[in-house]
Amino acid sequence: MNEVKTFKTSDLALAAYMITKGMSLVKAKRLDSGKYYFEIEDPNSQADAIKLEFINSEYYRFDNNLKMLKKMMYS
Repeated sequence: MNEVKTFKTSDLALAAYMITKGMSLVKAKRLDSGKYYFEIEDPNSQADAIKLEFINSEYYRFDNNLKMLKKMMYS
């Protein structure tokens, strides 16, 4: 039986971007530390390329700006 190839990340924005690009969420799990991780199906080994695409996109800049504004609000 073939095992499904997956990509794991704890980056919420990256996981959302990959799902938006058509990849399928396999699992979302909270670890004992309280941190979440997401497991995304990657049968065509495209996760690394999509990760680089995300880093060079406006979505990445938007996510960083959102984090900055949240820090301003809660500090």
